[in-house]
Amino acid sequence: MKLKPGSRLRSQVDATEVIIVRSPAGDVVVACGGHPMIDPQAEPEPGLTAVADLAGGTQIGKRYTVPGQDTFELLVTKPGTSGLTVDGVPAVLKEAKPLPASD
Repeated sequence: MKLKPGSRLRSQVDATEVIIVRSPAGDVVVACGGHPMIDPQAEPEPGLTAVADLAGGTQIGKRYTVPGQDTFELLVTKPGTSGLTVDGVPAVLKEAKPLPASD
């Protein structure tokens, strides 16, 4: 799916909702709990359950990135119990930049 900054997505297996902050030029598959995320207005497929290996959960207000890629970032607007993946790679919590010392 071609994503652009500001796009909203929601999980099909839990309450997770995200906003895309940065995205690469090509197609990307963002998944939560092992299933592709969908438009917030779309209906989820019936009978889906989260993949147990991806049960890391998401935190509200936190940004997630893909290790080794600086072209993709998303912001969690509603937390959930399942983990996020981007093209099959688990997304990780973005670390805060350290502030400079004020000696």
